[in-house]
Amino acid sequence: MKNKSGTTGGFKNRTVHNLIILDESGSMQAIKAATVQGFNEVVQTVKGFESQFPEQEHFVSLVTFNGLGIKPKLFAKKVKTLSEIDANIYQPDASTPLYDAIGFSVNKLRQKLASKKDYNVLVTILTDGEENASREYSGAAINQLISELKNENWTFTYIGANHDVEKVAASISITNTLRFEANPADVKRAFDVDKKARGVLFCKIRREESVRDDYFQEEEQPGK
Repeated sequence: MKNKSGTTGGFKNRTVHNLIILDESGSMQAIKAATVQGFNEVVQTVKGFESQFPEQEHFVSLVTFNGLGIKPKLFAKKVKTLSEIDANIYQPDASTPLYDAIGFSVNKLRQKLASKKDYNVLVTILTDGEENASREYSGAAINQLISELKNENWTFTYIGANHDVEKVAASISITNTLRFEANPADVKRAFDVDKKARGVLFCKIRREESVRDDYFQEEEQPGK
């Protein structure tokens, strides 16, 4: 049980926010089912680690984006209260306002956490294409935002297909990258890699180790 000393079982209590920013543009239609399944499996993984590490209280936010809007499907929900999402809330269409989605999602959560302490945030960005429709945020603005937050217990990861993933991620100050092929089998592989890495990160949080870099460590990627 959590106690007044701020520890549970000898480990420091932490709040962990899992923010997933998910491309909902038209090109994601071909991998829609695998993407929904992958998200649901991530939620189950987080639930499992919350049970394993009782000093960690986990929350999940899911924000999808396309040219029709940026849509918070879930925001700072306790993971233990979540049920599986279904395909009805994820309808790929239109273009890819990636920078606006990151700016909106990250700033919304940042504002919520402004008066909080003893937390970590893991931001996962998944897209099968490059930015092509943002109106409010530039790449430079997102680079600055992410650079600032990486010094405040925020970890950023970028999972991408059909573009130069490492180059695009580096342009917005993200070094934790994973490439996938835009087919259902490789989407599953990418989510499996992420689930494993997520567990390692939660272990590092328990041990109060740095979680800024090396999220995917030496995972094999397509083309390598």
